[in-house]
Amino acid sequence: MKNSSNSNSNTKLILLHPYIQKQGGSNRLWLLAFVSFFAIAFLLTLIYTREILPIKSSTTTTTTMATGSASSSTFGNVNAPLPTSVINTLLHYASRSNDSFHMSHAEIKPISDVLRKCSSPCNFLVFGLTHETLLWKALNHNGRTVFIEENRYYAAYYEELHPEIDVFDVQYTTKMKEMRELIASTKKQIKNECRPVQNLLFSECKLGINDLPNHVYEVDWDVILVDGPRGDGPDGPGRMTPIFTAGVLARSRKASNAKTHIFVHDYYRNVERIYGDEFLCRENLVESNDMLAHFIVEKMDENSFHFCRNQTSNSPF
Repeated sequence: MKNSSNSNSNTKLILLHPYIQKQGGSNRLWLLAFVSFFAIAFLLTLIYTREILPIKSSTTTTTTMATGSASSSTFGNVNAPLPTSVINTLLHYASRSNDSFHMSHAEIKPISDVLRKCSSPCNFLVFGLTHETLLWKALNHNGRTVFIEENRYYAAYYEELHPEIDVFDVQYTTKMKEMRELIASTKKQIKNECRPVQNLLFSECKLGINDLPNHVYEVDWDVILVDGPRGDGPDGPGRMTPIFTAGVLARSRKASNAKTHIFVHDYYRNVERIYGDEFLCRENLVESNDMLAHFIVEKMDENSFHFCRNQTSNSPF
């Protein structure tokens, strides 16, 4: 009985064992099929993506080249100077503005002529944001144009309104009623802090602007226009500092035989005329009228300690 019992037991085990194997094999087959399905799907996706991307890239490149060719053929060389007809149109409409503080054609034309003849890229530094700001930027088409403004809020607003304009604000500490004292103190420091040839970034001269970004002092400025800050009233900052700074920048250029065209607007006023004669020098005056003076200032030797060749002061102080 014991053996019979054991035999029956073994028989049951033999019958159950294949069933278990069959069920386990079925699960593995389902798992293998599931994994295979996703593997094939991933492979097909990868192949499809690789086939599509080159077509898209090629299409984009072709479109870009076609657009570039069209732009080039339509507008010509973007680095070419502005045509004379465009310049004359800009001057015409700028000088006929309804703004009561705009420059006349006779004032704009000399500056425009110098910018037109300036070697490209021309470096143009302008003191003051004025009615003509966008005009100066446009006329110096392929060059670098930088503006210096006394009002930091207006500078920020203008730059936000016109992102293509580079504006730096500066806080003037001078007052027009101090112009006598400032000339006197500058003459005393002519061989030290107020030298005509120096890097103003490291200067403590009262008339020198030393808080602009470093790169402004590293540029050889070809043209400088002084049309700011305010020059009205005894407590106004006046243009003493920009005129002195322009004279130093011109004389401190790195290029040999370099010359800088410096324009001073509102030349009929005392500060503009006196400081122009003192630091830009009457001998360098090319042309002038009541509204605009044009000086050409040459690079000087670093051991020079006189702004003008004629050492006799032109100022009445």
